Amino acid sequence: MVLNYIWIAFFAIAFIVALCKTIFLGDTEIFTTLVNSTFDSSKSAFEISLGLTGLLAFWLGIMKIGEKSGMIDALSRFLSPVLCRLFPDIPKGHPALGSIFMNLSANMLGLDNAATPLGLKAMDQLQELNPKKDTATNPMIMFLVINTSGLILIPISIMMYRSQMGAAQPTDIFIPTLITTTISTMVGITVVSISQKINLFNKAILSLVAGICVFFSLLMWLFLTVSRETMGTYSTLVANIILFGIIILFIIWGMWKKANVYDAFIEGAKDGFNTAVRIIPYLVAFLVGIGVFRASGAMDILVDGIGWLVGLTGIDTTFVGALPTALMKSLSGSGANGLMIDTMQQYGADSLVGRMSCVVRGASDTTFYILAVYFGSVGVTKTRNAVTCGLLADFSGIIAGIIISYLFFA
Repeated sequence: MVLNYIWIAFFAIAFIVALCKTIFLGDTEIFTTLVNSTFDSSKSAFEISLGLTGLLAFWLGIMKIGEKSGMIDALSRFLSPVLCRLFPDIPKGHPALGSIFMNLSANMLGLDNAATPLGLKAMDQLQELNPKKDTATNPMIMFLVINTSGLILIPISIMMYRSQMGAAQPTDIFIPTLITTTISTMVGITVVSISQKINLFNKAILSLVAGICVFFSLLMWLFLTVSRETMGTYSTLVANIILFGIIILFIIWGMWKKANVYDAFIEGAKDGFNTAVRIIPYLVAFLVGIGVFRASGAMDILVDGIGWLVGLTGIDTTFVGALPTALMKSLSGSGANGLMIDTMQQYGADSLVGRMSCVVRGASDTTFYILAVYFGSVGVTKTRNAVTCGLLADFSGIIAGIIISYLFFA
């Protein structure tokens, strides 16, 4: 229901803004721009779905090998002490726990192409446990909010963009982004836990948090002891080794368990094709809504309005230049990347605003895209408080990103 209101709001606001521009500014081309944006966004949605088809087919095929060989069950049993605390409604040992772990691991490594198919597989498994097929369950909401909070260890793509834009040290946003995305994820988990009455103060969760803190400390120490170029090279290499290692591990495990890995792969690949087709309508709906919202100039008005209000308080408004990226990232990943690049072009890659736009881009993920695709893949239309919790995580990431950027780069 929330997504319904948000989708309608995109079109209503875009129409009002365009009408005002036509009447008061004499802009006779604005409605042509809006119509063209619907065509372009619809085409982009289909191309994204088409591009996902092969990835979905491949990774769901690999996941099916894991199911048939029992590897997913083994993973879920190994991780059950922690995941069962965060997802108490999922039975212990259920394959969904293994799929959730694989998805979150891929996201943390910045492997978006692998994470989406694994996440859609997890949603299918969670839907099997859902007594009301059109309504989001508690585990679905927790899973998607963790996804939208965008916890990532190494923001490879952002560092790559900074390098292309001529940044002197493309990896200088690494630690600020890592801190910011961790805050966003912790806020998201906390908000969902409060709404679902999940107790986070237990041995398993606290041990995990302690482990994460130790890992982050070691990662920061490594970052400070090697050159920026070496860090970028090794981060990409390690991520790719892990990704290919997972593929080989699943195949070898299947052969060891004497499963027919080829037939299992084909069976899973067929599911991937069907999933890609199912998400097309949902993707078209939201990308078109976002497209007309941007094309009408509503996003610019929103950002300028925030800057004006902040200016009235006497607070430094330098950060306003990074707000387009911060606000767009909840709506569109490619749109946020475009605005991030535009900000670096306008202000300079090594400016405070240029760096801040990169940090807030990595603070969290594309909330509306993820909710539309993931819920759409299983036919869930009543999302309950998933949007609210996701946006709270987003908002905390924006605030943290701005503050931390000032601390590191001002």
